[in-house]
Amino acid sequence: MIRVLLVDDQELMRMGFRMVLSAQEDLEVIGEAGDGLEAVRLTNELRPDVVLMDVRMPVLDGVEATKRIAEADAAKVLVMTTFDLDEYALAALRYGASGFLLKDTPPADLVSALRSVASGDAVVSPSVTRRLLDRFIGSSGGGQLQDSAVLDALTEREREVLTLIAKGLSNTEIAGKLFLSEATVKTHVGRILAKLGLRDRVQAVVLAYETGLVRPGDV
Repeated sequence: MIRVLLVDDQELMRMGFRMVLSAQEDLEVIGEAGDGLEAVRLTNELRPDVVLMDVRMPVLDGVEATKRIAEADAAKVLVMTTFDLDEYALAALRYGASGFLLKDTPPADLVSALRSVASGDAVVSPSVTRRLLDRFIGSSGGGQLQDSAVLDALTEREREVLTLIAKGLSNTEIAGKLFLSEATVKTHVGRILAKLGLRDRVQAVVLAYETGLVRPGDV
């Protein structure tokens, strides 16, 4: 059973999410919060598997709430927002959110995303990832934000895999491109995350941009 905490300042929105999730045999809504501060408190208290997090909220926004939850490694966070080009959502991803979805995402896709995040994967559509990162890197002047030396810990093959992750390819697509088995790709991804101290693929994509391994326009 995947335990979910719903966080949104609109009660009607939470009610809609609860109805969708409660219809699934493997999903259980264990609590609701109307602001980020309450979300952090309930996450520490209830220990959900995934927090479905709005970003624009009173008292404490979803970005700071995500940061606190990620730093405590208390739960995985799936961010929901109304706008696909949203600096709040990008900031949440950088602080440790494992996914990004629009609030008008079809119910079946929301359910699938929650399952993926709970299993340790990241959920951000490649097109949205590219637009967010292009906008973020552009606002920083296009320069590197981290020393590329952090990538020295990776083997040549691992750098190849990281580059393809940053270009939005799935494990299956990477396997086909590099003529590897999907299991081997999954092993490489795991090693990349471990060596670089990253939580998931989303943070791997951000790091690839920040170190200049991949640049806007490459994908």
